[in-house]
Amino acid sequence: FAIIIFVGMFVMVVLDKIERHYVTLGSGALMLIVVFGVCMRSGSAVWNTLALKGFATESFWYQVTESESKGINWATIVFIAGMMVMVEGMAKAGFFRWLCMRIAYLVKCKTVPIFITFMLMASFLSMFIDSITVILFLAAVTVELAQLLKFNPVPVILSEIFCANLGGSATMCGDPPNIIIGTSLGYSFADFITHTGLIAGVCLILSLIYFYAIFHKQLVQKETLDIASFPEPKEAITSKSKFTISCIIFACAVVMLITHAQTGLSVAFIGLFIAIVTLITSGKDSMMLLKKVDYKTLLFFVGLFVVVGGLEQ
Repeated sequence: FAIIIFVGMFVMVVLDKIERHYVTLGSGALMLIVVFGVCMRSGSAVWNTLALKGFATESFWYQVTESESKGINWATIVFIAGMMVMVEGMAKAGFFRWLCMRIAYLVKCKTVPIFITFMLMASFLSMFIDSITVILFLAAVTVELAQLLKFNPVPVILSEIFCANLGGSATMCGDPPNIIIGTSLGYSFADFITHTGLIAGVCLILSLIYFYAIFHKQLVQKETLDIASFPEPKEAITSKSKFTISCIIFACAVVMLITHAQTGLSVAFIGLFIAIVTLITSGKDSMMLLKKVDYKTLLFFVGLFVVVGGLEQ
């Protein structure tokens, strides 16, 4: 029954007829009821898979060695949720739009330098922020710049996607699989950056060369834009105080992630701390930030963890 539920879930996710979080949550519920309840008649299996007792353990918040991971990996869920809150706060302050506009301004609105720098930026941001979230914001600004500078945005966005995936694979916190591996086996940020990060760096250089070779002819501007007519990057900032605070929070998150092996702070603690600080400093916008969190992705992972936990049990 566990195998049937898993295969059924996999097929339904691939077919994409029903939203994927409904598929995994439904499959997880079947696993709890049919496999654990009817077949195994084991309450302990349900409890171990839900893994709620982990919140009360010291290793969940302060971790110096690897911790056994069974069922729902709540550390990954808490960290991703915390970073989502931080990113929404940064977006609300205009950070991503300002960053893109500033880079375009520095390269004097020339499309090929924008193309290369945006690829590098997508890779760097994805080292610390979920790559899907990075692309959502970068793609929107890329389209806006393409309309101003009269170039085709599709090659730039495709290249950003490849580089964001590479950046995400380079660090422990860049992608959910890396977070799961790191929290389960006790690997640190430095372990990832010195092993997968090295490979990702080589691949990034090759990707820059490859995408430039096939796309540079498509990035020719139809019209020359007067730099004076280009919007000032500071116009993207909605609030100077919130912009400054969001930059400080992001810098703190980067430092905490890089040094977590030395401090012993787990990714769950870092994610929760960053989210709380973001919400406190956002004031009246805090509820809006919470509403913008991608709960569908979080629920997708919860259901997926339960199904895999059923196979383990």
